[in-house]
Amino acid sequence: MFYRYGVRAEYREEPCRSAISHVEGMPFRWSLNPYTGCAHQCTFCYVRAFELRAGRPFDGRYGASIRVKTNLLEVLRRQLARKSWRREQVAIGTATDPYQPAEGRYRLTRGSISLLADADTSFSIITRGPLIVRDIDVLATAARRVEVSATFSVPTLDERIWRTTEPHTAPPRQRLAALRRLAEAGIECSVGMAPILPGLSDDPAKLREVVLAAREAGAAHLWWNVVNLRQGTREHFLEALARDWPEQLERYERLYARGAYLRGEQTRDLNATMDELRSAWVWAPRHEPLKPSPRKAARQLELQLAS
Repeated sequence: MFYRYGVRAEYREEPCRSAISHVEGMPFRWSLNPYTGCAHQCTFCYVRAFELRAGRPFDGRYGASIRVKTNLLEVLRRQLARKSWRREQVAIGTATDPYQPAEGRYRLTRGSISLLADADTSFSIITRGPLIVRDIDVLATAARRVEVSATFSVPTLDERIWRTTEPHTAPPRQRLAALRRLAEAGIECSVGMAPILPGLSDDPAKLREVVLAAREAGAAHLWWNVVNLRQGTREHFLEALARDWPEQLERYERLYARGAYLRGEQTRDLNATMDELRSAWVWAPRHEPLKPSPRKAARQLELQLAS
């Protein structure tokens, strides 16, 4: 119902030993991923780098085989019941989309939401999948007990860029429609413009289109980052770029000649544009009217979002 193209993948039903994993160097300490692999097969996916390190396919084969953690809910229930569990926030969907097509059948994300809420554990979700609207009931129930937030990845609204770089995802405007429904249900929602692609999706007009659409849909917060090309992601992305936008290949080889991440001076103009776009509006949850932000209010907002 949400996907324009059929998504074909092999689904391997395998048990897991752990449901939530400890994470270092991130804004959160615990993550939960009901699946391994992602049928969305985005050309820029940073997980490809981790797949390479793990000795698994990171090229065009990535996402063709999805591991379904069939005993996830049983394992999660045990982990949450431990006396050592301190009810710290859990991030859902850090290494795979929790609302990719497999979730329509297996309902592992839905079950995890209920278990986390029952255990008084706050959680956040990041997704490109409008299927999340199916779970508005359990999300709203959970939000009455714990802190709940959902981030929708919407890097661009440009149809060609979306179709080419996110080949098996739902259209971006469907994601924003899903965000609107969650916001109306009282769920705090954000938009992550990630990743922004230099020379493709970084045009100020394209950026402005996403920012305004996000706010109009009811997003309370917005953040962004530029694509990083670690080994594994780099090879696949540049191969796709050479096929789809060959005129951009030399630019990317030059930009990323010194590493996987762009340096501050390389992203200064983009960040200035995004700061200006974001600070032009007062961001607030649910559906308060769009209105220009006074300078003082905008500065307070920037400090809040940066904290």
